[in-house]
Amino acid sequence: MDTREAAARESIRDLVARYNACGDSGRLDAMLELFAEDSVLEVPGRELRGPREIRTFFESVVHDPKRKPVRLLRHFTATHQIDIEGSDTARGRCYYQVLTEHGLDHWGRYVDVYVKHEGRWLFSARKVSVDGMVPGSWAEHRN
Repeated sequence: MDTREAAARESIRDLVARYNACGDSGRLDAMLELFAEDSVLEVPGRELRGPREIRTFFESVVHDPKRKPVRLLRHFTATHQIDIEGSDTARGRCYYQVLTEHGLDHWGRYVDVYVKHEGRWLFSARKVSVDGMVPGSWAEHRN
């Protein structure tokens, strides 16, 4: 592996970590900066195009009165595999699990397409799958 590929892999790992950290701490503006202008976020039952639709979705999750309130939200990723396809494109996939103050809440997979734009790696596409959740999960009421 050459230094350019190593740098790309580390930048992509950082991108995925920042997505989770920004989302968990409610820094929506910072999280949306991680998506390309023509990005697609696919969540169970919905396909969101571009940062504006993605923002609307996350704001609706935060303000969903059916969703059980939580004080603590932490996403963890594991087994992140990255396939560099070119100097400015890559694909990746990893598992995630979400903890709240009550413990394990839900878990699943991210399948991503990454693009390098103006020197930064961004999400071009992200598919979120939920593989399971505990009874009474915070994730139970998806929009």
